[in-house]
Amino acid sequence: MRPPSRQILSVEEAFGANGWHCELIEGREVLRTMFEAHHTRIELLAQAYPQLNSLSIVAETQMPSDDEHRPFLLELLARGNKALTLGGFEYDLDRERLVFRITNLFEKERYDADIISTMVHCAIAELDRISPYATTVLHTPEDLLYDLDLERLLQREDFIPPVPGDEDDLP
Repeated sequence: MRPPSRQILSVEEAFGANGWHCELIEGREVLRTMFEAHHTRIELLAQAYPQLNSLSIVAETQMPSDDEHRPFLLELLARGNKALTLGGFEYDLDRERLVFRITNLFEKERYDADIISTMVHCAIAELDRISPYATTVLHTPEDLLYDLDLERLLQREDFIPPVPGDEDDLP
């Protein structure tokens, strides 16, 4: 078995510097960790691709759906993706998991810790942001699904988690 690459070790160091406990999956270039976000519990994987000098951050949460609600959930994610510049939402049909994935190519074998941290924060924030919208879709009664305006739903700001530090600014 090959030792972990310099790339995944730099990711592990960046996680440690942020105080994020993680587990290196033996024999793979993957780190696994968990986060408690505002709306949901997030499982996060960081996978290095040493040959490409790239890193993918994948954030996931359980989101079971039934046959009636699934098309509306998938449309919600497609509409959510239209507003993204980096990364994208997915739905793992087999495992019934809501997913956000972001990938970056690095110039050096030792990945930049600030970029890694930003990728992790982005993945957590985006998955946490979309979760209440997805839950709303999944809890909408079947007879009202066709009346649900997904574009308007995505404009609701009351679901957006507070930005850390902004709670102090509230009156």
